[in-house]
Order: sequence, then structure tokens, then C-alpha cells
Amino acid sequence: MNLPENLKYTKEHEWIRVEDNVAIVGITDFAQGELGDIVFVEVETEGETLDKGETFGTVEAVKTVSDLFMPVSGEVIEFNAALEDSPELINKDAYGDGWMIKIEMKDASELDALMNVADYKAMLEA
Repeated sequence: MNLPENLKYTKEHEWIRVEDNVAIVGITDFAQGELGDIVFVEVETEGETLDKGETFGTVEAVKTVSDLFMPVSGEVIEFNAALEDSPELINKDAYGDGWMIKIEMKDASELDALMNVADYKAMLEA
């Protein structure tokens, strides 16, 4: 399982990478593996400001639909439009081309509450 060291993780299996004040968000390699073949991603919150923990969209796999949660508060400034035609990018490249949204963060200190890679691995093994 691929778990990049430079990311932060949530207990809901989202990852977050920060560039300046913009957070790039997707689901982890573990999550996409558990979901199986992803067939649809719905994000209708672009342009909205959401609180940490609120649902920003859903991901649909062959067997199930799962909610996607904001790892930090902020405005959803971009949805990865490539996922509209190719949702399987999440299965192929969860941490690269399979990113889901970009958030303009409201409060960067919220990052402190997220897990580092060691904490996320420990949660998966528990």
C-alpha cells in the first residue's frame, strides 16, 4: 500500500497536501482499494465554504457509495474535472491524477489535528 510521507491523513481516509494556503484533497490508496472500481465522483460544492468534517461530495464504486469529508475548513475552489470522464484515475493514481478538490483553507492550524503517515498506518493496523 502506498502512503506518501509528505501528506496528512484523516480517519475517514482522505489525504491532504498543502501548497501555500491551498489544500489538495483526495482519498487514500487504502480507501480506493477497499471501495474497488470507482465509477463516479460527485462534487457539487465548488464555490462553497464548508466546515471541517462536512461532506463535500460522494464517490461511487461498483458496490457502494461513500461520502467525502472536508479535512479542513475552507472554500472548495476547484474540482478535478478529469474525474468526470475518468473516475478510475482514483484507482490508478490516488495521490496524483486522482486528486478530488482544492480548498482555500480558512484556518491552517486545523492541519495540526490530522494524522501523519505513522499515525495513519497505526490506525489501519489497529
